[in-house]
Amino acid sequence: MHRPALHAAAALLFACTLPAHAADTIAVTVTPDQPALGKGDDVNVTVTLTNTGNAPQRLLKWRTPFVPPEHALFSITRDGMPVRYLGRHVKRAAPSEADYIVLAPGESRSARVELSKLYEMQVTGAYSVRYQTSNAAPSAKAGAGIVVGDIASAPAAIWIEGRLPRGVVTPNLAAPSGPAGLSFSQCSNAQQESVTKAFAAGTAMAADGVEYLTSRKQQGPRYVNWFGPHEAARVTTVTNNFSAIKNAFETKPVKVDCGCDEPYFAYVYPAQPYNIYVCKAFWTAPMTGTDSMGGTLLHEMSHFDVVAGTDDHVYGQSAAAELARTAPQRAINNADSHEYFGENNPAQQ
Repeated sequence: MHRPALHAAAALLFACTLPAHAADTIAVTVTPDQPALGKGDDVNVTVTLTNTGNAPQRLLKWRTPFVPPEHALFSITRDGMPVRYLGRHVKRAAPSEADYIVLAPGESRSARVELSKLYEMQVTGAYSVRYQTSNAAPSAKAGAGIVVGDIASAPAAIWIEGRLPRGVVTPNLAAPSGPAGLSFSQCSNAQQESVTKAFAAGTAMAADGVEYLTSRKQQGPRYVNWFGPHEAARVTTVTNNFSAIKNAFETKPVKVDCGCDEPYFAYVYPAQPYNIYVCKAFWTAPMTGTDSMGGTLLHEMSHFDVVAGTDDHVYGQSAAAELARTAPQRAINNADSHEYFGENNPAQQ
């Protein structure tokens, strides 16, 4: 994600001098309001995070249930099969100090979350709900007291007598039909002009990525820096992802909505292709280069379930490079990693 250079430099200096904390110092419980629900009942759970360590712990706000949901914080299954996430994926800058909350030693904090508006839970069945999220880049340089790694609860069981019968497989939400191209919602003339240029830039980045990946250059520094060491299955995944992103830019009806007034850069609902919502920080980004308008659209396009289905494991170039080094299986599913590979700035072979 995009970030002011001065903040990035300060954050890096801070991170290099102070230790991080392991995720196993945070205990998590998920408690359903009710163990059995009918088709008209909302699915509410209480999530409690407890600092079991002897020092203050800092958690990214957007990776907690204490702010409006912006990511899939839960792993949910129905009769053993994954349940689809219907909420937002938000594209942010690399985190600053203001993006953390602090839990004192022994402190617990709880939030009640309504799950049925965020996940597909209308089918009858036995649901297993587990809080499971990665709190930061897996780096020892994450900063003072910042919790690094996965935070997960034990699964909680809920029976739902839903409005659809047990065993029904719900189809993907219908993608919009119509000719390929770009349309707008709530965009001024000037904004339409900027988005049109950004769309062309994102299309070119996707095409360049496909050309690189299909010309057997995957052992080069460009690939390795953003996706980790060459490994055939991972290379195939990234190649398929970029082919799908390129295809979406070139052949799908894409709508960009300019009405977002939030400070971050953009968001999408991954189950609702091909609608992209651009926000305040999008308009101050460069057209190309690192953290660009074109790269933002590529990032968002990668999120759609029918495209590449990427997640936001980490934000920012430093964290994305660290993810490639330490957790390449996550890097190939990280939207910023795809953006930075596409932007290729500074250029690598």
